[in-house]
Amino acid sequence: MDLHITNVSDLQAEIFRLKALEKQQAVAVKARFNSPSALFSTVLTLFPRSNDTDGIKNTSFFHPDILNLISRFVIPLTLNKTLFRHSNFLVKTLVGLVSQKASNYVNEDTVGGIWDKAKALFAKFTKKKDDAAYKPAPYVKPVGGAAV
Repeated sequence: MDLHITNVSDLQAEIFRLKALEKQQAVAVKARFNSPSALFSTVLTLFPRSNDTDGIKNTSFFHPDILNLISRFVIPLTLNKTLFRHSNFLVKTLVGLVSQKASNYVNEDTVGGIWDKAKALFAKFTKKKDDAAYKPAPYVKPVGGAAV
């Protein structure tokens, strides 16, 4: 926007307009960060979900989903602190590199699939217990010609 300021009153009007714009934007920013859920959703916008393009997932470091990003740090840290605690530097480095590659396979779809399988398995066990405890009363045909 090319605004030609020719005198002091034009300059003062522009300063007044910019201060009003600043206040308006400050209110908008404050509204965006007014609750923890709004703050959390704002942080999550930094990590966009991966998009399918012709069935191929984008696995670059700059566009992972949140589970992929977390697994890149949690898997090597967990393995090096538990299983490979007393290992040397080279073994820990190799574990870190291999687990970084393995973390590419951890995404929201795979975790969701595993979660659904676990829920289905748990539902089978609870359903069997419920079916054994519940036996419906047998159907008794009404006696007589009266329709119910």
